[in-house]
Amino acid sequence: MACIVAEPGSSLPPLRVLIAAPRGFCAGVDRAIQIVELALERFGSPVYVRHEIVHNRFVVDRLRELGAVFVDELDEVPDDRPVVFSAHGVPKSVPAAAQTRGLSYVDATCPLVSKVHRQAERLIEEGRHILFIGHAGHPEVIGTFGQVPPGSITLVETVEDAARLSVPEGASLAFLTQTTLSVDDTAAIVESLKARFPEIRAPRSEDICYATSNRQAAVKAIAGECDRMLVIGAPNSSNSLRLAEVAERLGVPARLIERAADIDWDWLGTPATVGLTAGASAPEVLVREVVDALRSRFEVTEEVADHSPERMSFKLPRELLPDRAA
Repeated sequence: MACIVAEPGSSLPPLRVLIAAPRGFCAGVDRAIQIVELALERFGSPVYVRHEIVHNRFVVDRLRELGAVFVDELDEVPDDRPVVFSAHGVPKSVPAAAQTRGLSYVDATCPLVSKVHRQAERLIEEGRHILFIGHAGHPEVIGTFGQVPPGSITLVETVEDAARLSVPEGASLAFLTQTTLSVDDTAAIVESLKARFPEIRAPRSEDICYATSNRQAAVKAIAGECDRMLVIGAPNSSNSLRLAEVAERLGVPARLIERAADIDWDWLGTPATVGLTAGASAPEVLVREVVDALRSRFEVTEEVADHSPERMSFKLPRELLPDRAA
């Protein structure tokens, strides 16, 4: 553990803040934000973004200040302005509609989500019916369903769904998963599917992304030392919600907060140790903001958990690179 010791002589109650690692931005989120920033440099403002580029209000507000305009659908984008598609991915119909209108667009879909899209297309080409493990209504699920013909993919949200779902008679089955799920929940659903359908095709590699898995593992690593857990993330961020669930299942009361102002001090009480982590769309500045807020009420000793650093990075779209912009 890396440790920052509090100043002596304070009358405030002591508090150990144990910060999970890894936490915060993943490579896909970092790439998506860079894409909007580069598009603003390349095209000037405004640049339109279909849906939130990532699920974090602080990030979205900062990009809005730089000149990004966030819209729900393409018909809100003027004909003469570029549009960026969010990191969660979009159905094929969206870029097709952009092309029909002659819109300039940049796809910021996370490459790990794009990998799932390609797998779905290949499985359909093989004549398989896909069982997709995910959360109804999530943009990533909508985007993945939109890669394949209607009726060729069935959503599975729970173990109970896996036990009672009906599939086309004689269908050759495969499963895929949303990238931001609970590792433990997904394993239970997969086990149920394999028990019912022993011949079901599994993905060649894990669909749950490295960042989701790593952040859940980091919470598990520190939970045993914590009396409370604060998770920084948006309420519509799947991976952030899962972090709070992981802590709760290990017996640690947890709260999802967007910023320091959301801390419920009555709920927090006067614990000996608070765990702190951040979802993959939450910037480190919000972690520091929360630590500063804790310092205003406690004599904080800050520790960062030991970890193996993440070294994943993704290439930016070629059309936004400087040598292509000239």
